[in-house]
Amino acid sequence: MKIKNLFLSTTLVILLAGCAEVMQLSQQYLDTDAPLTQNEIIAGLKEALVTGTNNSANILGATDGYYKDELVKIVLPPEANIIVENAGRIPGGQKLLDDVLLHINRAAEDAVSEAKPIFIKSITNMTISDGIGILKGDNNAATEYLHKTTYDQLFQLYRPKIKASVEKDIAAGISTKESWDSLIGKWNKLSNNAIGQMAGFKPVDTQLEDYLTEKALNGLFLKIAEEEKQIRKDPVARVTGLLKKVFGSLDS
Repeated sequence: MKIKNLFLSTTLVILLAGCAEVMQLSQQYLDTDAPLTQNEIIAGLKEALVTGTNNSANILGATDGYYKDELVKIVLPPEANIIVENAGRIPGGQKLLDDVLLHINRAAEDAVSEAKPIFIKSITNMTISDGIGILKGDNNAATEYLHKTTYDQLFQLYRPKIKASVEKDIAAGISTKESWDSLIGKWNKLSNNAIGQMAGFKPVDTQLEDYLTEKALNGLFLKIAEEEKQIRKDPVARVTGLLKKVFGSLDS
C-alpha cells in the first residue's frame, strides 16, 4: 500500500511539474511583457518587411501608382527642361510630352509587380545580426537594408522596361530617346565650342534610361520607407501580435 501511494504521489508530482513547464512555455510566447528573443526579432522584422514591401508594390503597381503620385512620378531630367517648357509651341507637342511621361510611368508600374520575389529573397536571407541592427537602427533602417541587398537586381529588372518605353516611337517615327539624344548632342556641341566655354556651359552626360530607372527605384524605396515608419511609430499599423511585441518594444 505504501509503495502504491508513493507511486501515485511521484506520478502526481511529475504531472504537475510537466503542466507547470507547459504553462511556462505558453506564457513565454503569449506574454507580450516577456523579453524579446532573437528569433522573435528576426521573425517580426521579416513579417514587417514582407508587409511593407507588398503594400508598397501594390500601391505603385496599380494604374497611376507612379503617374498620379507627385512624390514619385517619374519626369524627364532637368536637362530636358527646354523640351518641357516649349512643348506647347509645337503643334501637338504637349500631348507628345504627356504621352512620353505616361509611357515611362506605366513601365515603372509594370516593373514593380515583379519586384516582390527579389524582396522576399533578401528578407529570407536576413541574419540575426542584420535584424538586431535594424531593430535598434533609424526609422528607415529596414529600408536601407533592402536598398543595399536588392538595388542592383531591381535596377536590372526596371531598366529594360524603361528602355523599351523611351525607345517606342511617339510621332513621325521619333522616339523619346532619339529626341533626347538629339537635344543633348546639340547642347554638348554648343558647350564644347569657344562660345559655350566662355559662357560657362557644361556638357551633359546623362544616360536617359539610367536616370529614369534611378528615379523609379527612388520612388519605390520612398514608399517602403513610409511603410516602415508607419509600423515603427503607429501601433494601429502593427496588424499581428508578433509585430505588436517586436515594435512595441521600441515605444518605451
